Amino acid sequence: MTSQTITAAASGTCTLGDLAVNRIGFGAMRLAQDGKALIPDAVPGDRGRGITVLRRAVELGVNHIDTAAFYFSPLRSANELINRALAPYPDDLVITTKVGPGRNRSGEWETHATPGQLRGQVEENLRQLGRDHLDVVNLRILGAGSIAERFGALADLRTAGLIRHLGISNVQPHHLEEALAIAPVVCVQNPYGIGMRPEHDAFVRSCGEQGVAFVPFYAIAGTGREAGASGADSPAVLAVARAHGATPAQVRIAWTLQRGPHVLAIPGTGNPDHLAANVAAGALRLTEDDLTTLEAVHRAGA
Repeated sequence: MTSQTITAAASGTCTLGDLAVNRIGFGAMRLAQDGKALIPDAVPGDRGRGITVLRRAVELGVNHIDTAAFYFSPLRSANELINRALAPYPDDLVITTKVGPGRNRSGEWETHATPGQLRGQVEENLRQLGRDHLDVVNLRILGAGSIAERFGALADLRTAGLIRHLGISNVQPHHLEEALAIAPVVCVQNPYGIGMRPEHDAFVRSCGEQGVAFVPFYAIAGTGREAGASGADSPAVLAVARAHGATPAQVRIAWTLQRGPHVLAIPGTGNPDHLAANVAAGALRLTEDDLTTLEAVHRAGA
């Protein structure tokens, strides 16, 4: 499918609390480095290319950017690239960030932040982005334990005006129930895509029923996660792509969007051509036969 004139508006809109965004957004994880993301001693991404991609994303109607202070490599920070490329920010631009994990200056992962350390992480994001408040902050979680104390700390920062809306990331269904008992939750950000976590299909639907946006990540990469897509798509995905004159990545993005009107997409790339193709996927409408075919792939975990 051609991508030259398609903008993010073709994907439709959704809301994060009171913030309206186009359903195709942009994930900034890969801007700071080349190759596999979020590893120590990574090769820094090209600064000029990163700035170009961000500005082009906004030109293509992207008004939802997902980032984090821990998206960095030697010499590069995704937040600082966003600041350099887009400040002063467009009025309709929503920047979502996340806190919880920490990386030291060498890029090694450290233990997750305590409730008392979360304020410092929020302030780090504010400083790097050049903002006086954060539009949406996701509490990123590892494990199945209680999030009440840490989410409550973020709720206090929301009351203080440093955060407008709260979300949760990498969670189980019971975490959403726990968080909603403390403060409003505008989004759940989880790994999900064709063949990835079919056991969470009901949770995806439940988010929509509760008015919570669902934001899948690794929708293209799948089980490749930070390393990116393997390029080994199933024959069924390839067949659907050929039928639409689309790429397998576009089919994967379109499939996630058709899981419900509350589902957003945040595909990330450092390549301007891939960016345009990802945005164009918001205009791809899969047929019922396509969805039946892809559902079988999804259920098989491929």
